[in-house]
Amino acid sequence: MCSHLLHNVPDFYVYILYSKSLDKYYVGQTQDLTKRMEDHLNSRSPYTKSSKDWKLVYQEEFSSRKKSLSREREIKSNESRKYMEYLIGKG
Repeated sequence: MCSHLLHNVPDFYVYILYSKSLDKYYVGQTQDLTKRMEDHLNSRSPYTKSSKDWKLVYQEEFSSRKKSLSREREIKSNESRKYMEYLIGKG
């Protein structure tokens, strides 16, 4: 049995990061949010390597990669800063 099931830990995340210095948002999905944040902050992600001040401002939890990828595409397809700020404000 998956250890995540025993501890009621979600398997996948969709997240939004914000960089104050760039005044930009980044949307992504991952199975390991802690490791992915380390990647972003240590220049191991092409899009986010230009800044070191990325902050996690929003996250959603999903039970499957398929669901998290679908939600990531949905957020990105809006191409709207207002929509991301709406989600962040709700959270």
